[in-house]
Amino acid sequence: MTCPAAHDPEPVPLGGPRFQTDPVALYREMRREHGAVAPVVLDGGIPAWLVLGYRELHQVTSDPVLFSRDSDLWNQWDRIPADWPLLPMIGRKQPSILYTVGERHRERVAVISDALESVDPFELRGHAERFADELIDRFCGRNSCDIVAEYAMLLPLRVLARLYGFSDAQGPGLVTAMNDMINGREGALDGQRHLGESMYGLLTAKQAEPGPDVASRMLANTAGFTLDEIAQDLMVMMAAGHQPTADWIGNSLRLMLTDDRFAASLAGGRHSVGEAMNEVLWEDTPTQNVAGRWTSRDTNLGGRRIAGGDLVLLGLAAANSDPHVRTDAGALTGGNNAFFSFGHGDHRCPFPAQEVAEVIARTGIEVLLDRLPDVDLAVPASALTRRPSPWLRGLTELPVTYTPTPALGAIR
Repeated sequence: MTCPAAHDPEPVPLGGPRFQTDPVALYREMRREHGAVAPVVLDGGIPAWLVLGYRELHQVTSDPVLFSRDSDLWNQWDRIPADWPLLPMIGRKQPSILYTVGERHRERVAVISDALESVDPFELRGHAERFADELIDRFCGRNSCDIVAEYAMLLPLRVLARLYGFSDAQGPGLVTAMNDMINGREGALDGQRHLGESMYGLLTAKQAEPGPDVASRMLANTAGFTLDEIAQDLMVMMAAGHQPTADWIGNSLRLMLTDDRFAASLAGGRHSVGEAMNEVLWEDTPTQNVAGRWTSRDTNLGGRRIAGGDLVLLGLAAANSDPHVRTDAGALTGGNNAFFSFGHGDHRCPFPAQEVAEVIARTGIEVLLDRLPDVDLAVPASALTRRPSPWLRGLTELPVTYTPTPALGAIR
């Protein structure tokens, strides 16, 4: 990897409490000290580049040949131990859509997009409302709950599992497995194993008896993908659709509960839900940084000399706050959706997947506010904390209070 010039500040460790407590100020300082592309250090002293500039990120994501998704290009593989903690995030020779390039990648995106576009929007919202009500029924009779643990971290995967073809009875087990895997603690490997076994079991069952679901549509596609490829892509889409959507719900509700501009929607109307969700994608996006791209040859980017095989990390949150495009520094709550929160270019989140995530998140927020109209924070806003991750930004908990209401299941 090309080293920074001798007069440059030291590379920035990609971790630590400031990514958790004040990432906006941290990215501003990094931009001031390093420019639009900053040298960073990953776990184990592994070097990489973090793209902070909006224009530079657009350049990287618009050129999939020079800035490739093929991780085999990485010039650091000989330094990566088998137990490196970021291996689940930066995989090698994985048969999933994440690391496929060129025409084959475009074909895989088309298969996923076609399967998701066939989801009926009214059916999708119906599933989201039903599971939201089911979850709220569990805590609405009390006067307090943790929105993150008891709601946001449970809802997205329940809906996605139903769309993919899993039975409602399988949903809770999949949620537990996914959250165990995401938490990365002692249950992570068991969670990953459960998800894999469940996905292959689903595909085997749908091969024998197809249904009106995403898995069956992908199996019926004639593009010639193997069962392994379809299973890997479904697991990638399930993971990518769950945690960021859960954080989108949590971050949006945090904004609405702590910012007076959104108080009206809590007192009597939904008109601000979409504005809050859009602002979160600009100011508090769930996906902060993404690994990554690998340069296929030596090149220049943002005034930096990048060696062939270097790892380039996508600083989505930093680019969203780039003062070169955010000249007024004001909050963006209108219809401006030029954010990078879903990526850009060939490897961005497929549009139908983005639409599914938005319906789940918006429905989840609206149903909660309908069911618990006087919901309020149970702690000072300053007491809310974030997960210690430079990659995904979400709350550790969102404790709230409200007037107890009857469970819908008890009055239907």
